[in-house]
Amino acid sequence: MKKQIKMQRNFLKAEKWIKWDDLDRDQKKGVSAPPMTKDYPEDAELIDLIPYDQLKVGDSSLKKIMKQRKSRRKYSDQKLSLEELSFLLWSTQAVKENRNKRAVPSAGDRHPFETYLYINKVENLNKGIYRYLPVEHKLIFIYNEDDLNVKIAEACRKQKFIADSAVIFIWTAVPYRSEWRYDVLAHKMIALDAGHLCQNLYLASESVGAGTCAIGAYYQQQVDAFLDIDGEEEFVIYLASVGKIE
Repeated sequence: MKKQIKMQRNFLKAEKWIKWDDLDRDQKKGVSAPPMTKDYPEDAELIDLIPYDQLKVGDSSLKKIMKQRKSRRKYSDQKLSLEELSFLLWSTQAVKENRNKRAVPSAGDRHPFETYLYINKVENLNKGIYRYLPVEHKLIFIYNEDDLNVKIAEACRKQKFIADSAVIFIWTAVPYRSEWRYDVLAHKMIALDAGHLCQNLYLASESVGAGTCAIGAYYQQQVDAFLDIDGEEEFVIYLASVGKIE
């Protein structure tokens, strides 16, 4: 067996849990936990989303949406409503309780992700890159440039259908949020958590007449550059295109 393949297989195994008590974990040493979300400028203009208790979308039966769920790569020209986008964001990362409880599970409640969006076709929102604030349930506009949706699709190994979507979800990992608690075990936990996150997006999208396709094939440095992140303490880990379907 190739050495590299064997190493990657070992990453998936749980053998390191045997040494849990011996790990040099920052939490165990009494180091303060890192912030659970990124800061933003005090004078930043925040964009309101629809609060959970006012949402009137997403009430389809779970049985129905699980049956029809699949990766969808063909999208109509119809825009997502702001309410639909609010529901998708709430379903994936919004803080729903004071203690960082969210609609998706995360190992140790660490939630090591930040959610960025390329908004292409959403009612009442301009095109561009945004960041989601899960505690406030609001958006911050970051920037836009010509044909950015096409450039992102090119950076995702030229998967052209991505450019036609209404929204591109771009999730970054901030690994120290999990490393603080789990040390060398953190990275498997982050990979598992990413799966929980995207599955919720699949189900929530189906419930509002939209479709999702998860994207794991992309050029790391290019997609990190779109978000102006350092690629070490924060880097893109997963993407997903979302659009209305016929």
